[in-house]
Amino acid sequence: MRGALWVLFGLFFLLPLYAMADFSTRDPLGGGRTLAAWHSLVTDDELVGSIVTSVLLAVLTVAAMLAVLVPTMIWVRLRTPWARRLVEFLCLLPLTIPALVIVVGLRNVYLWVTYLLGESALTLTFVYIVLVLPFAYRAVDAALSSIALTTLAEAARSLGAGWFTTIVRVIVPNIWSGILAAAFISIAVVLGEYTVASLSGFMTLPVQIVTIGKADGPTSVAASLATLIFGFVLLLVLSLVTRRGRRG
Repeated sequence: MRGALWVLFGLFFLLPLYAMADFSTRDPLGGGRTLAAWHSLVTDDELVGSIVTSVLLAVLTVAAMLAVLVPTMIWVRLRTPWARRLVEFLCLLPLTIPALVIVVGLRNVYLWVTYLLGESALTLTFVYIVLVLPFAYRAVDAALSSIALTTLAEAARSLGAGWFTTIVRVIVPNIWSGILAAAFISIAVVLGEYTVASLSGFMTLPVQIVTIGKADGPTSVAASLATLIFGFVLLLVLSLVTRRGRRG
């Protein structure tokens, strides 16, 4: 029974991927196979530019999000536990707000952001930090709940460590699996985010894929398949890291 379920599960995911691979390598003129669509992923200047933009957005979003979220969650648990529910509410709030509302609500703020930083797609980093908070919060919160945080902090402090040393050298190594989970999930969210970028008028990878799809279907499908495969690889690495962390 379990084997049959695994087969059905595999077919459910693999058949669409096979169909995408088949379509992206089909030659509509010659009737054979061609890798022209996949070759466009590295030769099309606009597509390459959108890939670079999305990757930079993912890196900046993850770095800024972790720099703010991890110390905040640790500090709240150690020093102000009464604010834990408030922080949780604020971090999970973006799940309840439609992307359209977020874009419209931040329009006036982004006038100042554009004035100070210029009209660049990288300014989407500020919005993406908000969008990934719910997913990152859950990953880091689960990691913090699995360790004796107060005991570790008190032991480090009693040995003369400052708060920075306590967080960076004592606590962070013990929640590394949760931090990696938050980072990988955030990368997947940023690389797949379409609505905010499209409404804001910036050409990220998902927006470029939709634009290309209007004129070049195979290249659009090839880019979509490459993004999916990259996301699956991230989730696989996340699963392996989490499993290793639990065994450790």
